[in-house]
Order: sequence, then C-alpha cells, then structure tokens
Amino acid sequence: MATYAVGDIQGCFDELQTLLSEVSFSSSDTLWVAGDLVNRGPKSLETLRFLKSLGERAVCVLGNHDLHLLAVYYGAAPNKRSDTLTQILEAPDCHELMAWLRQQKLLVHDKSKNYVMVHAGIPPCWSIKKAKKRAKEVERILCSTLAREFFNHMYGNLPDCWSSEHEGWDRLRIITNYLTRMRFCDSQGKLDFAAKGTLDSQPPGYLPWFKLPRKDPRESDIRILFGHWAALEGEAEAEHVFALDTGCVWGNKLTAMRLDDHKIFSTPAQGGKPKPPPTSSYLIQR
Repeated sequence: MATYAVGDIQGCFDELQTLLSEVSFSSSDTLWVAGDLVNRGPKSLETLRFLKSLGERAVCVLGNHDLHLLAVYYGAAPNKRSDTLTQILEAPDCHELMAWLRQQKLLVHDKSKNYVMVHAGIPPCWSIKKAKKRAKEVERILCSTLAREFFNHMYGNLPDCWSSEHEGWDRLRIITNYLTRMRFCDSQGKLDFAAKGTLDSQPPGYLPWFKLPRKDPRESDIRILFGHWAALEGEAEAEHVFALDTGCVWGNKLTAMRLDDHKIFSTPAQGGKPKPPPTSSYLIQR
C-alpha cells in the first residue's frame, strides 16, 4: 500500500506507464500528481482517462496547464499552436473528463502522512492553514455555475502581492497565481513572473518561494511536494520541500517519489536528448 507522488506529466503518458511499471504500481497503491497533467506532450487524452480511471487512488492537484485546458474548453482562451489539447476537446468523453478535472483540488494536505501537495508552491505570507482555506475559495468556484466567468477573469499578472482586502476576481486570480504559477517572490509575497530559471537566477530582492521563512514556524516540519519548475531538475535544496518536475516533456525525465521513504524513481523521456524549457513561452501567461 505505497503512495507515489509524480511531477508534471504534461501528456507524457508512455513515460508514466513505464515509471509505474518500474515501481510495480499495484491496485493497492495510490498516485499523487503535482499538477500539469496535460499539454505540450503527445498523449494528454490518454493521461486524463487513465488518472480518472484510478478513482480515489489518484490524488491530483491542478496546474496552470490544466486550468488553461478548462479555460479553452469554456471558450475563455484560444487553443494555441503550442497546445496539444485538440484530441481532448474532440474526444467523445470530453465533457466527462472536464467535469472530473474541475473537481480536482488546488492543494492537498494529508495530515496523517504530514504532506502538502500543490502545483507551484505556498507563498511565505500564508500559513498552510490559510493556503488551504484560500485554495478552497477557488475550488468552490470551479465546481459552481460561475466556472465559465472565472476563466474569463483568470489570466493576468495583477495583483502581484497578497492583501486580505483583495475581493472578487482579483482575489481569486492572485490565489490561483500563487498556487499554480509562482516561482520567485519577495518576503512580502510579491511575485515575479519573468524569472523562470535556476535557483541562482532570481531578480534582486526576490528568492525562490521555498527559501523564505514560513508564515507559521510551527508548520516548518510539514513536507511540501510541488511541480511546475522544470529548471530545478528535482533539486529544491530546502528541508522538507520536494521538487518533482524534472522536465519530461522537454526531453529530460519523469520522476516519482515514494512518500513512505522518500525514495526517488525516474524514467527518461522517449525520443531525444534533453532540451531546456523555452524562456518565453514555458508559462501560460495570464
């Protein structure tokens, strides 16, 4: 009864199946996925169908590419040339898959395992308790009749710093950006969306979110799983923080960690040598 957490799959279905075979993933095991289930890779449809078929054995959080898929589905964003979403949108079970995707969380906290999983991270200006409450604000909208309107207002970089006075779509947008797009921020939680490289590429005054002190020091021993940041190549260099995105879709590898003992498993990407994420288009700009 093992639990494995995997980084950004992004439609790399064949590599996922190879990785699960290598760890002898069984019907009693659970798979956690740190967001970006789809897009850029060749088999996003197969990936969604497989994860949905696992039922409660799949614990997924939404990443920026997953939200982008939903926005395209609702007509709030174009299906761009760099996207690989058409097969999903034209599938006979598209509506069922989108209904399932809307029900996934932005943040998962398993107290018994002492793990939190989120796609991008948790800003230093929030405690994990507050992050859970704010994630639920967005999750409730995604499952409501206001979902289409949410996607019409989701894209954008402002506001770029948290304030409890934020209301409406501005509030929901910054919550979403923290949880699905954040890499660098300052001690107050102000975001920088331009820098996307390695740990030493931060702009002046900014640090990787996990290098800043937690809002509540009592939560410092809670282990955080995240994806989103392929340039880290799985190395966060911070205690109790585990980077899972190792850039499979860019030709590197797909990585999973067994939560019980932190053992790492990886399988190489199929079809070519590693290539770096594009500096201008790796993030969904919103």
